[in-house]
Amino acid sequence: MDFDLPADLAAYLAELDAFIEAEIKPLERADDNIRFFDHRREYARTDFEKGGLPRHDWEQLLREATRRADRAGHWRFSAPAKWGGKDGSNLWMAVIREHFAAKGLGLHNDLQNEHSIVGNFPFVAMFEHFGTPEQQEEFIRGGFEGKRRVAFGLTEPDHGSDATHMETRAVPETRDGVPGWRIDGRKMWITGMHVATHCATFARTSGEDGSARGISCFLVPNPSPGLEIEEYLWTFNMPTDHPRLSFTDVWVPETALLGPLDGGLAIAQSFVHQNRIRQAASSLGAAVYCINEGVQYARDRKPFGEELARNQGIQFPLVELATQAEMLRLLIRKTAWEMDRMPHKAIERELSDKVSMCNYWANRLVCEAADRAMQVHGGIGYSRHKPFEHIYRHHRRYRITEGAEEIQMRKVAAYLFGYMGPKKR
Repeated sequence: MDFDLPADLAAYLAELDAFIEAEIKPLERADDNIRFFDHRREYARTDFEKGGLPRHDWEQLLREATRRADRAGHWRFSAPAKWGGKDGSNLWMAVIREHFAAKGLGLHNDLQNEHSIVGNFPFVAMFEHFGTPEQQEEFIRGGFEGKRRVAFGLTEPDHGSDATHMETRAVPETRDGVPGWRIDGRKMWITGMHVATHCATFARTSGEDGSARGISCFLVPNPSPGLEIEEYLWTFNMPTDHPRLSFTDVWVPETALLGPLDGGLAIAQSFVHQNRIRQAASSLGAAVYCINEGVQYARDRKPFGEELARNQGIQFPLVELATQAEMLRLLIRKTAWEMDRMPHKAIERELSDKVSMCNYWANRLVCEAADRAMQVHGGIGYSRHKPFEHIYRHHRRYRITEGAEEIQMRKVAAYLFGYMGPKKR
């Protein structure tokens, strides 16, 4: 048993650090781009007069950073080699994501927009496992070329965590001699619709409410007649790109069906584990950043002529957070390593509980660490001149949006008590 990072992974982290210093940091500092990361960040990023959407110049900056990373061979690292990637493993991605987030806010890795110079591509796995060759070419290659961007239309206003009671319906209908489907319903929190070319829309095509069978996924072009973006919902951390949608007599041809008819929920599950383990690593890295900043400030600050760090009231909360971070790191890396050693479709059956453990605990830990860093820093910690409020507001969402922590704990319980997973057999 060896807990050392592989030498080639350590070398790649050093290569990424050098690339950040040579290419990304100068871009971050140019033309007052630092406004997107200093105390002005929320206003600089947000067009409050246009529904709270991300400002154009902010998204342009992210695209330029992505172009540079892709040119250097880093952005597609986790993608399969046949799509220009390096077949990056879950373990390597977990280590990289923690490493990046532990650096603090910066253009190298800003997860508010799911942006990183080493990208995460859950849709690639989705299309590889469920798409036709034509869909793979259009949406995987087209995605990397910037011609296709797919939003994920699962959640509904009245059915958040429970997709099996989905009210959106799709029924067969032929128009102008072309067989297809008519879709009617509503969706909510469908991230990225302001730039999406398509929405992967989940709708019930058969079966009863509450049944996992009978839900299908359709690639609906954006815009389409009858597809309306009703409003962008303002959130705890702005800008927002999370709208409510309505589908009224929206029609798509049969070729828009992604994956098996009535088997759409399997598609939704196909990339959740990959996404959750990497997001857990990011939350861990952000927590480590907050802990380290709290420790450093406590050493530097000298009220009443003595280091703040001399007080056990300062020490002990940071000790507990540091201990949890150390333990969590081992669980995340072990789980990612195990994910790499089994077929993609076996993860849900064999390892889903461990992925959920990593994710819900990491998201809770980073919120506690950001709050503690604020407290240690006092008034300046509460201000936007420190990044802790931004880290808290951003990562607080993942206790809900990455699969609510209660849902993930229920998954862990089902494996623990043998209602699901290996113990059931």
